[in-house]
Amino acid sequence: MIVTVTPNPSLDRTLHLPRLEPGAVNRATTTMTEPSGKGVNVALALHGVGAEVCAVLPVGGGTGREIRSALQQLGLDVVGVPIAGDVRSNVSLVEADGRSTKVNEPGPALSGDEVDALCSAALTARAGDRVLWAGSLPAGFTPSRLARAVAEARGAGRWVAVDASGPVLAAALDNDANGLPHLVKPNADELAEVLGVELRTVGDVEAAARMLLGRGVRTVLVSLGGAGALLVDADLPEALHGAAPVRRVVNTVGAGDAFLAGYLAVPGGGREALASALRFGATAVEHDGTLLGVPDPRRSVQVEPARADTPLT
Repeated sequence: MIVTVTPNPSLDRTLHLPRLEPGAVNRATTTMTEPSGKGVNVALALHGVGAEVCAVLPVGGGTGREIRSALQQLGLDVVGVPIAGDVRSNVSLVEADGRSTKVNEPGPALSGDEVDALCSAALTARAGDRVLWAGSLPAGFTPSRLARAVAEARGAGRWVAVDASGPVLAAALDNDANGLPHLVKPNADELAEVLGVELRTVGDVEAAARMLLGRGVRTVLVSLGGAGALLVDADLPEALHGAAPVRRVVNTVGAGDAFLAGYLAVPGGGREALASALRFGATAVEHDGTLLGVPDPRRSVQVEPARADTPLT
């Protein structure tokens, strides 16, 4: 079982338009509305390929009820934690060339009791299950509380992953070795920010990832956009760099979430999991919305030992 926890879910509205012109009236050609948020996106992608997954998220207001209902109609197992505030709505503006502009609402403010209830719901997973904390935190949910939730899950025998950025990721990495997440999935910019380094090549990314392994993290999975992805794992003799050709970029929103789902879909990790992640990510950017179709397992991907001099594009 994989349990995804989304502290700040959303109802995403995606509008497709030929070109975004700031300050002018823009007319969308098509629109779609979907339940979203990092953990929700990962759960839906995993559910789509038949993985056993449960989505934990706060539910408040009409938007929250709409998200829970939509997820249940899709057949996803949902644990909704009631909150007094309203769950947010987000808007994505996707241009014909694939460039995306996203406007995210801040989300509700959670009370201390509501935050504790959400953390407790994440621990309803069975010992040995995998737990993913993903995305931003709403007001009232501090990065230090997230770090404590990760340590609690580790102490309860769960395998834990974190997909977050900025102060949230920094706090999760500030635990002692026994309370660190097993896996983190930053992109290159997020990794550079949390470590205060500059990344120009794949070798730079590997060196930064190994800094996290030195702290006690077991796996660092870094998405590199057009440069593919890098996997640095304590159980692998060398870092792996991979890429998957994309026929046409339609929408990059949610591609990183699909990428992580593809990795989690292969329990053993390693080369096969990285190849799966690349297939999921490539499929996602060719898709109109944030929901993901089933990736073709025959889709061509390239996975090889990382070359330090490969530039980031």
